[in-house]
Amino acid sequence: MPSYIAGPIKITSVSGDSTVNFGDALQIAPKSSTKSLSGSGGGNSGDFLQTNTLVSFTNTIDPDLADTNTVANN
Repeated sequence: MPSYIAGPIKITSVSGDSTVNFGDALQIAPKSSTKSLSGSGGGNSGDFLQTNTLVSFTNTIDPDLADTNTVANN
C-alpha cells in the first residue's frame, strides 16, 4: 500500500545502523542491538520535553545470556 506523508519529517541523526522506512516493507530486521539502562525519563528526547519524577529505581539484574540474537540478520 502506498504511503502519503502530509506532515514535516524530522530526522536528527543517522548512524550506520539506522533504518528509515516510508511505505511498504515485507520485513525489517535489526542488524545490531544494544542494551541501555536508564532511570525514569532518562531516555526521553524531543523538542519540548518535561519529565517530573520523584523517585526512580532501575533494575539492572539480567539473568539472560542473550537478549536479542541478530547473527542471522547480517
